[in-house]
Amino acid sequence: MHVVIGGYGRVGRYLAHELEAQGHTVAVIDRSAEVFDEFEAIQGRRLSGEAFDHDTLIKAGIERAGAFAAVTSGDNSNIVAARVARERFNVPLVVARIFDPRRAAIYEQFGIPTVSAVQWSASRLLTLLLEPKARSDYAFGQGEVLLLELEAGPELAGKRVLDVELPRVLSVVSVERKGKAILLTDIDTIEAGDRLYLAVVRESVHELRQLLGMQ
Repeated sequence: MHVVIGGYGRVGRYLAHELEAQGHTVAVIDRSAEVFDEFEAIQGRRLSGEAFDHDTLIKAGIERAGAFAAVTSGDNSNIVAARVARERFNVPLVVARIFDPRRAAIYEQFGIPTVSAVQWSASRLLTLLLEPKARSDYAFGQGEVLLLELEAGPELAGKRVLDVELPRVLSVVSVERKGKAILLTDIDTIEAGDRLYLAVVRESVHELRQLLGMQ
C-alpha cells in the first residue's frame, strides 16, 4: 500500500519508518524542508509544502494512495488535509491526529477517525495517579468511559461476574486467563491471576478498589 503522511514530526517520522519497514511505500509532506535533513531519511519521497495543498498531494502520489495520515502540529491543518484526501481524492482510509479532544468528536462526524493525544494521555495519567495497579490504554467518547486492565487478586477470586459488575458504572469486557482471552457470562467466576479488562465510568476510577470489593 502507498501511504501519504502529512507532517514529519515525531509521529510522522515513526509512521513513515514503520510503514516502510513493513513493506509499504511512503511519501511525506512537511511545511519545513529543514526537518528532512535533521533526521534519518526515509526511502520514499519527501516534499516541502502544506499537507492540504492539491499540487503537493498529487506529487506525493495521493491519487494512488491507499491511506493518508494527517499528523501535523496543527488541528486545523490536519482536518483540512484529511477532508481534502477523503473528499477530493477519495482515499479509502484517512486518519487524523487532533490535539483538542473537544474538536475530535466534531471531526469524527466527517467520517474521519481521529486520535487525540491529549485525551489519551490525560485519561491514562489520571488512572495511574488514582489507581496505580490498573492500566488504561483506551478511552471511549471524550474519555467518559475508560478501558482498564487489572490483575485479579485473591479479593476477587471466586466471585461471579454479576457480583463484580455495576450497571452504568463498571462492566467486565473480557478476561485473559492462562494467556488466552475469553468472554465470561454473568454466572462465571473469576480466578486469581485473571487479567480483567473492565469498562469503567471515568468518574468512578478513584473508587475502583471499593467497587471491586478490594478494600
